[in-house]
Amino acid sequence: MTGDTMTGTQSKWLTILDSLSAVMMMTAFLLVIFYAPLEAVMGAVQKVFYFHVASAWTGMLGFFAAAFCGLFYLVKRKPVWDDLSVAGVEIGLMFTLVGIISGSIWARPIWNTWWTWDPRLTTSAIMVLIFLAYHILRRSLDDPERRARLSAVYAVIGFISVPLTFFSIRLFRTIHPVLMGGETAFTRDVAMQHTFAGCLLAFTILFFDLFWHRYLLGQLAESVAHIEQPAIGED
Repeated sequence: MTGDTMTGTQSKWLTILDSLSAVMMMTAFLLVIFYAPLEAVMGAVQKVFYFHVASAWTGMLGFFAAAFCGLFYLVKRKPVWDDLSVAGVEIGLMFTLVGIISGSIWARPIWNTWWTWDPRLTTSAIMVLIFLAYHILRRSLDDPERRARLSAVYAVIGFISVPLTFFSIRLFRTIHPVLMGGETAFTRDVAMQHTFAGCLLAFTILFFDLFWHRYLLGQLAESVAHIEQPAIGED
């Protein structure tokens, strides 16, 4: 997958993906607002749940993509895999932060606090700090090949925090609800399940759309840098 291919013959597919993402996100919003019923105990605030879980899922998907592409960079040593890994980290951070913020909005009326050092919240915060440090590492290295190599290793090792975060509510005592744990309104209500599935699908499609756009942005930045280098040398 090269920059010329992405901006040339395949650009129509990106346009289609843009449109599909917009339609799916609007559909997900309408499902949450008008289709999903109110939860008997939590009321309207429970509707945050659909976007909260979908955002957290998309964030983890971004970190998985970063580790996967980082591993391929270590094997292939092609810059394209470094660009894709960076895209995965940035999108992963964005959606994970959205997940944390939406979780706090959900928690305030239910737990009577915006934040608590619950294992799920703590591991999520650690995961964010780990991948924020990824950018600090990249900025501290000037040599492109060394930066790409160390970043790839860091992305692969840093991914350990992702399954730890995901399984934290099963490994530790926590007040965070387990999605499929026991008999709940969610497991009984078909409309809730449809809405949840729709949100997951919409956010997943949005991830691939943003991932593609971020890759193209990275390719464009590299092209500009290559154009500027000779000009600086001539001065």
